Amino acid sequence: MASKQQQIHDLWDGLAEFGPTRVNEALDHAMASLCEMIGAQQACWFGAVRLDCRDDPIDGWRACAIRYLHPHPERDAAYAEHCRRLDRGDIDPSVIANLRHAGRFRVSIQHEIVPPGWYDSEFYRNLFKPFGIRDVCYMATPVNSDMESWFGFERVGPEAPLFGETERALLEQAGPALKWFHREVALHHGLLIASKPLTPAERRLLNALFSGASEAEIAERLGLTPTTVHTYATRIYRKFGVKGRAGLSALWLGR
Repeated sequence: MASKQQQIHDLWDGLAEFGPTRVNEALDHAMASLCEMIGAQQACWFGAVRLDCRDDPIDGWRACAIRYLHPHPERDAAYAEHCRRLDRGDIDPSVIANLRHAGRFRVSIQHEIVPPGWYDSEFYRNLFKPFGIRDVCYMATPVNSDMESWFGFERVGPEAPLFGETERALLEQAGPALKWFHREVALHHGLLIASKPLTPAERRLLNALFSGASEAEIAERLGLTPTTVHTYATRIYRKFGVKGRAGLSALWLGR
């Protein structure tokens, strides 16, 4: 079995092979590899963007995109409920603690940052307990002053061990070198430069635009009309502030 150090180098090298057309595949690969390294059963990625919110306890930070390694509709519903809570100003102490050092690369462990009694809170009972989540280890990477890229790694089951210094050290070693990758993920989800996050349909088309195929060929491949493809492509270019594919490609090549 490869050493942890070799696994980290294999992750770094492997992600570079995916390229801009396979960002979500690369994201799943990163989550699966890091889960294996630290003994986690589930992972998610989410992009956090700082919005213009006045008198906000977390300075306007909101999760604007999310992807689970092992998707499940109930997780999507829990995430939607979490977002509704944030918008109502119902912000859990664990969220505030995780954002205390926003702007720096950091690794935090849930059981270390939550207050006494947190595991009896409504927040835990509604958003964590139904999925058997025992502990979470978060890794946050600032991409710019108003956007962070996060991984959350979960240990599941009542007998699962808590995360500790070993897992923190591995993520602190593996994570900082991946800022270029987090930038690609943010671009792909329309969180870094786009004026608005991309919709799932627009992200699907974004991959196809990098293939070099014509709009007619993309339409046939995706089962869309050429008019729909052109409309989506125009929206994507507008969101990123470019005039066409050449400008779009330059954003990725400029990493």
